[in-house]
Amino acid sequence: MTSGKTMRFMKTANAKSRRADHEDQKLRAIQTDKNAVELKGSQIFIQSLLSQGVDTIFGYPGGVLLGLYDELYKTPELRHLLVRHEQGGTHAADGYARATGKPGVVLVTSGPGATNAVTGITTAMMDSIPMVVFTGQVPSTMIGNDAFQEADTIGITRPITKHSYLVKNAADLSWVIPEAFHVARTGRPGPVLVDLPKDMLNSTGMYSPNAAVSIRGYNVQEEGDFGQISRAAELLKQAERPLIYAGGGVVSGEAWDELQELAKTTGAPVTTTLMGLGAYPENDKQSLGMLGMHGTWWANMAIQECDVLVAVGARFDDRVTGKVDEFSTKSKKIHIDIDPSCINKNVQVEVPIIGHTKSVLKQLNQLVQPLELDDWYKQIDEWRANHPLRYNKPENGIAPQHLMEMTSEITKGEAIVTVDVGQHQMWAAQYYKFNHPRSWLSSSGLGTMGFGFPSGIGAKVACPDRDVVCITGDGGFQMTAMELGTAVAYNIPVKVVIMNNNYLGMVRQWQELFFEGRYSHSHLESGNPDFVALAESYGAVGMRAETPEQYREIMQKAMQIN
Repeated sequence: MTSGKTMRFMKTANAKSRRADHEDQKLRAIQTDKNAVELKGSQIFIQSLLSQGVDTIFGYPGGVLLGLYDELYKTPELRHLLVRHEQGGTHAADGYARATGKPGVVLVTSGPGATNAVTGITTAMMDSIPMVVFTGQVPSTMIGNDAFQEADTIGITRPITKHSYLVKNAADLSWVIPEAFHVARTGRPGPVLVDLPKDMLNSTGMYSPNAAVSIRGYNVQEEGDFGQISRAAELLKQAERPLIYAGGGVVSGEAWDELQELAKTTGAPVTTTLMGLGAYPENDKQSLGMLGMHGTWWANMAIQECDVLVAVGARFDDRVTGKVDEFSTKSKKIHIDIDPSCINKNVQVEVPIIGHTKSVLKQLNQLVQPLELDDWYKQIDEWRANHPLRYNKPENGIAPQHLMEMTSEITKGEAIVTVDVGQHQMWAAQYYKFNHPRSWLSSSGLGTMGFGFPSGIGAKVACPDRDVVCITGDGGFQMTAMELGTAVAYNIPVKVVIMNNNYLGMVRQWQELFFEGRYSHSHLESGNPDFVALAESYGAVGMRAETPEQYREIMQKAMQIN
């Protein structure tokens, strides 16, 4: 009889053997390619990035990468932006990816350079953002010897990436890099890491411009099962109180047109998650806005009272469901998602459909029909009238909700809005009207303070013709405030709105609600800088507003600065 320990060892050994065979097969294909040429590893790196259409890298050099950075110096078609901290670099690449749908690219050195990037990698993983992160590593002969600036980068990042690669041969870069980009953007997107030992970059190997991507076992199901889609259509035909629940998968799958077609054909109302904001225009009469803990009353009531719930690219997050056994108990549920692991993970559904959101919605739209929903909308309108979003305008100062409304009005709802995490994030989600996809950049899964400003830099680099407004708090901004240097150095005109209440606002709110107002270490006033002076010290423009009239005036002025 074989023990469980032996079986696990055999499975691990077999997996390693299959991976070795895969790597050997790729390497043989490169070495036998008649068009292959011999180059230094750093040159193969450059050529491989160009072959993937990369035009921008966010990075920070270090000793093991100096040869590679010398090659970048000779490659003007690859724009490299020197960030001030590796976390800022990963968030900037994340913002670039969210604004475009293309993988963001990060390049950092070994050891602390790699570990400083961990927060940004995890942020991208939680929100399914495509990113390829290249980390320097000590020479392969020194790995495991506790060499200067060595870290087990693969071990550290394996749980927070879709896949990680350790380059073992300079020629491997020819297939590793195309494969890394393929994995990052295919299926449910996410970050991929490639660890680059110094000697692999400085030695020579064969570069094949024709390296094909073929990953055994990595076959993403694009089309949904027709039988399941037919079942979903039948459920919708019988619905009297349908509701479409759209998540970030609609945005990453670029399925917003198909979502609108489903809503317009059936007449069903639409609510979006925090990640899904902008997937459906909020100025449309069928939009219920955001649902969940910080969502609208009517959206949350609709999800509890609907009879058919269509979840598209959403994962039934705890901030939406609350107590799972009490969530939408009156509904039959249809769940569309490209990631099989998300199906029935948190909430059991009647009709699971695995496939790309865009493809599945196209199939579903061919089968659905208009519904008679007057009574359903009458009920929703009653909830909306009885429990609207409301706030009081203070005699002194600016109500944060009013600030969001003014920002939405001044930008005409056309800006890319990035946020940090906390109260300002929720106010922006509630009161800024998002009518376009890829216009809302928020660390929604991990909740990363410091995300807002550098992600705004990445978004502005990606979309230079669009206005980018970062709304942040005094706590979150100080996490990555040094990226003011990056913005100034490269003339990246991100508009940063710092809501300075001298507190960690969300922490203070919870201390008021659950800890009898004991503000344990949430007060920032004594250590906060003069943010106007801080901006000016970097060479940026700083302005201060203390009344709504002042804010409107200076924000309009700020929007003219480019």
